[in-house]
Amino acid sequence: MPAPALPLARTTPPFIRIEGVSKFFGTFQAVRDVSLTIEKGEIFALLGGSGCGKTTLLRMLAGFEDPSAGRMFIDGQDMTGVPPYARPVHMMFQSYALFPHMTVEKNIGYGLQHEDMTKAKRRDRVREMLELVQLAPYAGRKPHQISGGQRQRVALARALARAPKLLLLDEPLAALDKKLREQTQFELMNIQDKTGVTFIVVTHDQDEAMTLSNRIAVMDKGQVRQIGTPTEVYEYPASRFVAGFIGAITFFAGVVETVGTLASIHVTDFGGTVQARPVPGLVPGQKVTLAVRPEKICISRTRPDGPNVLAGVVRDLGYFGKDSLYRVALPSGVLVSVHAVNARRAGEAERVADWEDAVWLSFDPSAAILLED
Repeated sequence: MPAPALPLARTTPPFIRIEGVSKFFGTFQAVRDVSLTIEKGEIFALLGGSGCGKTTLLRMLAGFEDPSAGRMFIDGQDMTGVPPYARPVHMMFQSYALFPHMTVEKNIGYGLQHEDMTKAKRRDRVREMLELVQLAPYAGRKPHQISGGQRQRVALARALARAPKLLLLDEPLAALDKKLREQTQFELMNIQDKTGVTFIVVTHDQDEAMTLSNRIAVMDKGQVRQIGTPTEVYEYPASRFVAGFIGAITFFAGVVETVGTLASIHVTDFGGTVQARPVPGLVPGQKVTLAVRPEKICISRTRPDGPNVLAGVVRDLGYFGKDSLYRVALPSGVLVSVHAVNARRAGEAERVADWEDAVWLSFDPSAAILLED
């Protein structure tokens, strides 16, 4: 596995620095010795399942919870003992928390009432935010008179109106349907690009984290398991947990036979040896886990040339419009999932394979992920 490209030498301190932070609730440890840095202007995602500690970490940054150990810095300032209202932070909650009796315009301007600015400046700021989120025509409407996606943008505009240095978003798109969620992801990215405000997004949705963020911290049981760009955590997972949490994948137990430009891995479920790119420190005789993602596997009725070719029989088939999922049984009885893109409309070409068809599976050595046991 080639190492990800090294970042450029740092010329400025990180915008956010978290040093050895832990959080206990009684005897339960919600966050375990987390250390990470976030750059100014990043969209950084905290990704993990329920109870992994991501929201607790966010609440500590906002000042709603105090760390049991460790320190947090925002723009060089130690946040120890700094109350929420004195931090350069705004937190946008999943529920949006809009005032139902107020118009869109008044909701956006609510947080500016106690700011040191004239009425004219306040009015201009609200108008600027309405234009930013493309809601100027809806300024006089109330929350129940606009769509879910528009309510989300009202909450975002209200959060940005006070010009925070850091915006914390807790599951910001969870209340939206799939199509609207996908559309709003790009709107969020455009707004963040225009404002330059640093975003930290908490989500359990892998696709959302991959689309929105510059970097992702994958969390599990209060710990950060890996930090990297979406490409790094997807293509080069640091552990079996990360590989399994991000996207679909199938795992196979293997033993290293030889190591060179490519490594030869004996996989009992495959009934033989396959080729994969070696990871640093790999030695013959070592037990490893070989993982392959469904979209990296090719399926055909005729035997292809090249390495890593497996025979199988289609046991299940699911049609999802843009692609089809095949579950192929190998001679060992193991089922392998394969995604095939439906490039042509149904009826215009014969399907790649059908139920109970004998097929061939193949994958490039670079598509195989090796994880040390």
